Amino acid sequence: MRVCPRSSRRVAASSLAAVAAVALLAGCSGSVQGAPVPDSAPATAGVTDSGSAAPSTTAAPKSSSPKSTSPKSAAPLSELLLTPEEFPEPFGAVVLPPQAVPMAAPDLVGVPRGATVDPSECEPPEQDYGPNGTVMAVGTDNATRATISVELTKVDAPLDELEAQTRQCPSMTVTANGVTTTVTTEILPPSPIDADKTMSLRRTVVSPKAAAGDQTMLTLIAQVGDVRVATTLMTFGSATPSTAPLDQAFTAAVQKVKAGK
Repeated sequence: MRVCPRSSRRVAASSLAAVAAVALLAGCSGSVQGAPVPDSAPATAGVTDSGSAAPSTTAAPKSSSPKSTSPKSAAPLSELLLTPEEFPEPFGAVVLPPQAVPMAAPDLVGVPRGATVDPSECEPPEQDYGPNGTVMAVGTDNATRATISVELTKVDAPLDELEAQTRQCPSMTVTANGVTTTVTTEILPPSPIDADKTMSLRRTVVSPKAAAGDQTMLTLIAQVGDVRVATTLMTFGSATPSTAPLDQAFTAAVQKVKAGK
């Protein structure tokens, strides 16, 4: 019988606690078989295995068209989301129930719902957290306690708008539940995957009350028509797990969205 170890993460913000609980649930589910086969070009090109931007003597490549060129999706988001069996090893995954999505999704950008953001123009765009607007699956590596989250959202704006806002907000302070954190964001070279547009970024959430250490999120994003795919590797403290499973999950998620449209 497998006993899931007690998580050492104790963070003050209630949204982080909610995601930690979801991660524990995913971690207890056990490993699943089968890893998606990535495209010929790795999605994390330009990012080292530790999540750092790789040295380059040339400027970061421009991603594709600024506007969505793929047709809108008629399929429900739930049918386009990766299943637990489609997650790469060793990430045992679960599909989040609709009531858990509004708690887990905001944590991936370091801004819990209802938080105060300074500067205010850095506040994330409004998002529909209902089952027709956002769906999520989360996998956990029991050995490293790292999580990979796959989030699909229906959007009516091009990814360029999010990229422009992100460039204007390299650092912001977030206050929620009486705790103030500092969120810094670094834009990395975009992923060379077939989509209307892609972007990659690393966020770090620094909290004075986070016993498990700083929260780091390496996120790969792609837009296909009106569906945005965001795949995030979340770690705490000094942990530096391999980014290869993130690449596999992102590639599989984008391919499934494209095939299902």
